[in-house]
Amino acid sequence: MLPFDTLLPTDKTLALPVYQQVAQAMVQHIRNGVLKPGAMLPGTRELAGILNLHRKTVIAAYDELSAQGWIEAVPRKGFNISSNLPEVKAQRWNKTYAFEKKMAAPFYPLTKTGFQFPVLGVPSPRLIIDDGHPDSRLAPMDLLAREYRSRLGIGSLRKQVNATLTAGSPRLREVMVSYLAETRGLQASIPNILITHGAQMSIYIAASLLVRAGDAVIVGEPGYYVANQVLESLGARLLHVRVDEEGIDVDGVERLCRKLRGRDGAGGRGIKMLYLIPHHHHPTTVTLSPERRMRLLEIAEEFNFAIVEDDYDYDFHYSSSPYLPLAASSHKNRVIYIGSFSKSLSSSIRVGFMVGPEEFIGQAIYLRRLIELRGDNNMEDALAVLIRNGDVGRHLKKVNKIYESRRDRLCHLLDWKLGDVVNYRKPSGGMAVWASFGRKYLLKNIAEKAGKQGVYISNGLMYNTHDMAYNSVRMGFAGLTEEEMEEAIGILAGCL
Repeated sequence: MLPFDTLLPTDKTLALPVYQQVAQAMVQHIRNGVLKPGAMLPGTRELAGILNLHRKTVIAAYDELSAQGWIEAVPRKGFNISSNLPEVKAQRWNKTYAFEKKMAAPFYPLTKTGFQFPVLGVPSPRLIIDDGHPDSRLAPMDLLAREYRSRLGIGSLRKQVNATLTAGSPRLREVMVSYLAETRGLQASIPNILITHGAQMSIYIAASLLVRAGDAVIVGEPGYYVANQVLESLGARLLHVRVDEEGIDVDGVERLCRKLRGRDGAGGRGIKMLYLIPHHHHPTTVTLSPERRMRLLEIAEEFNFAIVEDDYDYDFHYSSSPYLPLAASSHKNRVIYIGSFSKSLSSSIRVGFMVGPEEFIGQAIYLRRLIELRGDNNMEDALAVLIRNGDVGRHLKKVNKIYESRRDRLCHLLDWKLGDVVNYRKPSGGMAVWASFGRKYLLKNIAEKAGKQGVYISNGLMYNTHDMAYNSVRMGFAGLTEEEMEEAIGILAGCL
């Protein structure tokens, strides 16, 4: 319902009778198009209550409007705006009040002109080939929901100071100390841990504390486009280093560091930060070799820059055990480690985490509070229980077997149905395959045709970088059953 208490103001000190004030205000809103022909009005008793007037005053206003032809009575329903208004038509809002394309007051755009977010080819596709997300149908949502509901009734948050919850649920931060040590070898304490609303928030906060306009930041090529957009929005100069089958080219990183230090001088700005995805690099899915990991730490120390280690899907490995994160090595407080339960469990569970030196995390907590006072601490408490009880560990063990089978099935289907079209490298872990299509098979056209048949797949444009169009796409296999996968790949093959 419209806010009639503010739409129909009255002033009893005026000479004009109150009922006429109500009637005239309503006529003005009809003329401006706020009240449209056919719209039902509140009953006289209801409107009197809203406006704090006597009901007879509202009846008199309605009688006045009805006599002038602005409203009409509907038997057993009340009054609505007349379909045949006494004027030719209701006037549109004055353009002064209508939002248009251009902003009149100056502001600072964050993206390049013409940037568009990916859109679905159809409103509700039957099948979605995402870029690598878990299957929410397999997540222990019933256990999580049970724990969540139990916390809604006990009022636990009322007993805590809101300002202390910005860093995340105290229970989850405490549980994370042992969880990170057991799964990743990270030696962290509670002050080293910040819980965030997904890994993307962690990336933004870390970059905001490390980068200022003009700072040089190294990223992989191709790389994670959303992280690149964050860095660009902060004014960073992105320096792209090739990613091959062993991860980012560390020799290329070192060359850039020496070149920049030589150009800027010993006291120059040099490289400020390196953004790194060590396991299942986005988008190519390759894993950084142990030798390159150690070498990167040496380079970071020599040239004095920070490493933001985005280990977003550390939990999924099929061919071998994972390598320990760089943050588990002797990094001398140069590594900020980021992870996410949104990838481990379900994309709808927006819980990420950041691990770093206590001083840095303290500043990160301050910045997080400026963005969001606190997260869903009931959800974080519930997740802490599942971690402590071993439910998360058992879930990951189960889905690793399922996802491995789905990975193999997708690779079989690509060989069988798209063997002459798609080139890919079977990933050792993660939840997606990086598939490169032949140049004569434009992903943009394939995605459009598939969308008309109820299958969503990215057109690949989001993966293109500053100087390269890959005509490639991440094809997620974790979120589809083998039957769904076979149907989706069959449709793609038909679109060729």
